[in-house]
Amino acid sequence: MINNKKFSFQNIKQKLQVNKPWDDVIIFVLNILIAVPVFIIAHQNLIELNWFFNIDRILLFLLIIIIIQLILRLLRTVIIVCIILYLLLLFYGTASGNYGFNSVYEDYDSMIYTMSDNPYPQDIIIAKLLPFPNKSKILSAIEYQNPKVRNFAIMATSKNFKNIKGYSDYRTIIQCFAVFKEINSRWNYVSDPKDTDYIASASESLNYFSGDCDDHSILMAAAVRAIGGTPRLIHTKGHIYPEILIGSLNDLETVNYLIKNVLFINESYKKQLHYHIDERGQVWLNLDYTAKYPGGPFMFEEILGALRLD
Repeated sequence: MINNKKFSFQNIKQKLQVNKPWDDVIIFVLNILIAVPVFIIAHQNLIELNWFFNIDRILLFLLIIIIIQLILRLLRTVIIVCIILYLLLLFYGTASGNYGFNSVYEDYDSMIYTMSDNPYPQDIIIAKLLPFPNKSKILSAIEYQNPKVRNFAIMATSKNFKNIKGYSDYRTIIQCFAVFKEINSRWNYVSDPKDTDYIASASESLNYFSGDCDDHSILMAAAVRAIGGTPRLIHTKGHIYPEILIGSLNDLETVNYLIKNVLFINESYKKQLHYHIDERGQVWLNLDYTAKYPGGPFMFEEILGALRLD
């Protein structure tokens, strides 16, 4: 009886084995497929040590690669089981609303998209891999549920563009543009204290409408989200600025008309809109403090990081 069980186990084991050199190829592919999402999850949830040249994140990625490689080599005789387990984990992540098939697809689609020719900087995978400066402090400072921030945003919508008719589908975007107009017409750029990166909360910035680029971005993102808009923050070399999600290219046509012919006629006269298109085809419009109208010129083009709030 024992021999029969042993024989049966050996048969199953042989069926699960993959012949050389294909086992090494599968292990390599699986390692890459598993390592990238595992690193993204670890990177977004582990505390950033802020080591020089992001060495802490480089070491983390190498450690993940090595550990996964060792595990897969130990299990190389049942590599098919590893594939099944990987798929089951993705099914679980999809069902539970965490990292699943859609997330994996978007990350790898982003890699391919990055390699293609496109005139606009994109929300590429490097934005997920590189640490966003002061990420935890900035997220805490974007107080979109603070009554003071919400009340300010409501005041801005009552003061600006309140009587615009005929664009009910774009009401939220028009109201966010009202917030943009109110903040940017009052914003006073003031540098941080020397040798200190001071992060002001949204409610704090409402006192004097003053601060540097990250303070402006925090206030803009908080106020926009407080009334239903979808903002994100873009990190470039030495600068951070806010953007707002417009929608598709068809939506951009309508928004372009609104800005140039209804809302910001003088400010945008004979000028173009500046925006980014991400790998999902979504359009993000520039709301920087230097812009006189939504979609004003960028100070810097190259995207080093993107911080979304949803």
